[in-house]
Formats: sequence, structure tokens, C-alpha cells
Amino acid sequence: MIAGHSSDRGQVFPLYAMIVVGLLFAALAFFVFGQAALVRSDAQGAADAGALAAARQARDNLLPGLDLATLKPDEWQDILTGKSFDTAGACGAAEDFARRNDASATCSSSMRRFTVEVTTEGTVGASVVSGTQDMHGAAKAVAEVVPKCDLGDAPTPAATPGPAPTDPPSATPTVINCKGGKIIKFDPRKPDLWSALARSLFDVRLVG
Repeated sequence: MIAGHSSDRGQVFPLYAMIVVGLLFAALAFFVFGQAALVRSDAQGAADAGALAAARQARDNLLPGLDLATLKPDEWQDILTGKSFDTAGACGAAEDFARRNDASATCSSSMRRFTVEVTTEGTVGASVVSGTQDMHGAAKAVAEVVPKCDLGDAPTPAATPGPAPTDPPSATPTVINCKGGKIIKFDPRKPDLWSALARSLFDVRLVG
């Protein structure tokens, strides 16, 4: 009887060892997948932030040479639809953001939309899963500058008796109607800074 129990224990031990090894491997593999998800999350965060940085850079800068105080209605309409943004430095802002966050980025733009693809410098690292030491995080994000205002009608000056001096056309306030009933009157005699005005005229958001 004693010899029989000893033989059973001898047969069970290898099976027990295999189960332990299998569970250990599964735990390590689960850890690797967790690390991979973390690296992927870092890449997505960098891509999202980079795309938003590009869109904000474009929104806050108009084409060189544009003087808000002298713009005509059709020129204002181009601005309000996003046709007058200076996008030259927008992708540079996204790529610079990625470099500062240990990643590389490629950026492309189309009108008011910016697409950023990011690859992390870091990898998942060596593990029980083959190839993870060369596995970088990669992600893509798209951000857009969204107009939220339209050109309104210029105010009609009140009638005054007798001849009175009138403002030249360039001094007539530009009326801008925005969502939510907000009205912005741009006075060319006291022009606001575009970087401040742009935040009222446009939203920046991730799309797709």
C-alpha cells in the first residue's frame, strides 16, 4: 500500500509542475499584453494631443499679411469658413509635441483637418512572447477646426438730422453670428487680437 501511494505521488508531481509552469507562463503573457496595451495607450494619447496641437496652431494663426481692420465681407467669410488659416506651422507643432513625448509623428493636413500618426520610441520590451522587444506603440488621430459662426448683417446707422460725417466702409463694425445666439461685433477701429477672437469663432475637436 505504501509503495502504491508513493507511485501515485510520483506521477502527480510532474503534472502539478506542468500546471504551475503553464500558469506562470500565462501570468507572464498576460503581463506582456498589459504592457503592450499601455504602450499603445501612450501612442494614442500622443496622437490625440498632437492632432489637437496642430489644429489649435492653425486656428490661432491666419495667413501672413491679413489685416483684420481692412477685410471686406467676402474676406471675412473666407476666414469664418477656415480658408485663411496659416497651416504651415501646424504640422510642425504636432511633430514637436511628439518629440517631446518620446515619439515620432507624421502629419498631414487638408483644409481644417489634421491627421497625425505616432510611433513611440519605447517598446513593449523583452518578454516570454517573441518579438516584443521590437514592438513599438502606434496610433492615429484626426483633429478638425470647426467653424461655429457666420457673417451677419452690418448694423444700419441711425438717421441723424442734417449732414453728418459717416465712417468709411473699412470702419464699419463686422457683425458675426455664432451658435447659441452669441453675436460678436468686430470693430476695426479697436481690433481684437486674432488669437483671442479665434477661440470664440472656432471649436477644435477630435473626429473619426
